[in-house]
Amino acid sequence: MNMIESHSSPTVSDASSNDGDLGVLLRRSPPSSTAAEQALLGAILTNNKAYERVSDFLEPAHFSDPLNGRIYEAIARRIERGQLADPVTMRAEFEHTGVLDAAGGPAYLAKLLTAMVGIVNAGDYGRVIHDAWVRRQLIDIGETVVNNAFGARPDLDGSDQIAASEEALFKLATERGQEGGFVSFTKALTVAVSVATQAYQRTGDVVGLTSGLRDFDKRTGGLHPSDLIILAGRPAMGKTALATKIAFSAARSILRDAEDRGEKPKGAVAIFSLEMSSEQLATRILSGEAEVSGEKIRRGDIGQKEFDRFVRVARELQRLPLYIDDTPAISLSAMRTRCRRLARTQGLSLVVVDYLQLMRPAIGTKPDSRVLEISMITQGLKAIAKELSVPVIALSQLSRQVESREDKRPMLSDLRESGSIEQDADAVMFVYRDEYYLQQRQPKDSAYDSNDKFQAATEEWQRKMALVHNKAELILEKQRHGPTGMIQLYFEGEYTRFGDLDVIHE
Repeated sequence: MNMIESHSSPTVSDASSNDGDLGVLLRRSPPSSTAAEQALLGAILTNNKAYERVSDFLEPAHFSDPLNGRIYEAIARRIERGQLADPVTMRAEFEHTGVLDAAGGPAYLAKLLTAMVGIVNAGDYGRVIHDAWVRRQLIDIGETVVNNAFGARPDLDGSDQIAASEEALFKLATERGQEGGFVSFTKALTVAVSVATQAYQRTGDVVGLTSGLRDFDKRTGGLHPSDLIILAGRPAMGKTALATKIAFSAARSILRDAEDRGEKPKGAVAIFSLEMSSEQLATRILSGEAEVSGEKIRRGDIGQKEFDRFVRVARELQRLPLYIDDTPAISLSAMRTRCRRLARTQGLSLVVVDYLQLMRPAIGTKPDSRVLEISMITQGLKAIAKELSVPVIALSQLSRQVESREDKRPMLSDLRESGSIEQDADAVMFVYRDEYYLQQRQPKDSAYDSNDKFQAATEEWQRKMALVHNKAELILEKQRHGPTGMIQLYFEGEYTRFGDLDVIHE
């Protein structure tokens, strides 16, 4: 049995009287352990090495008694400066600052030394203090949830309140200071060798999850766990089509690998479509795979043969481990919760977000600027990638300054709120189609004073159009783990789909 335990509250045994139960609840004291706080402080004052056992997770704010928190902070400050923190040195400091006046002066230091049970138990004392703090935070979150549900925050509807509660719990889970710590180089080296061995045993150049694009996989080795990949472009460049192609190819690869092993897929691909509905996205995938124009599908202008092919392909695609969430303006906390749930129930291999400027930061946060808001979102997406060990592809809009240049190929500086996006991303790539801009520059006869000049301009325009027809560029502008450069892709506008460009047999 532990010698020092956190304060336990009375239990409610009689559930027959709600008034009585409520009274007991209101009279209960928040969890705390003054004895553990005093014992820890006494242990550190006796031997400063005891501080090393708690310094990586315990902070002054974790103490229930503010005085003990201030004493711990002062002790920690001296030790961090390489100075001795014992009753003599601390007494002089406390007398100067008056910290101990409310507790009876220097006599309180003697009380701390008396409370010390053993230096070897310092880590246990720290964990008791920390656990009591976590429980107090949970009580505060619970009170906030109850008060908001009763109408304390009329600006938040039920869904927003759930998201705010999830965000508060996640923040507590990630900031409580217990995770992390050093990993021995031997362990890290073992993991690195294991990854390299798997890559060596695989056929082809793909180490991570395949994107379905040959040249992209060759350049990057596929999609790697924990990476945040930004796919950006101006409107009509095909960002969504390219991201959908990658998501679909990854899901198909997961399914085929599982079928080869005679198992069910152990991973899934999640698409958060904030701009298009799930039905629109599904129609786009079907259009590309069945080679039936999406425009014809919407109009119902398809023949029996095309319709039969459409239905057959739809049945084949039903088995794909692909999930679409089309919640508009989804918050970061809600996205994180849904990713965790999918990872727990189906497994998770890839997350695609279309697109990050339509997301909201955590509920309850009010960033001072749009740049700070986007920074919070990109940091949150990177956190999801690391926590769930999956690649996250986030689509992003580009600023209009691209249109003012003669060469409209994007650069990193064209990213909206570029500083935070560029900093947090492991890879940044742009999709660009010269055909789109060239099409807008088709010569008009009214701009020429003779028909010969108009014909010459038209022929030159047609020559240039032939060179870029059905071609797209994927510009890999930043990649932490490999080379950058331009990758040529094939783009078929009728089916809104991307593919590999065969430049050898063109």
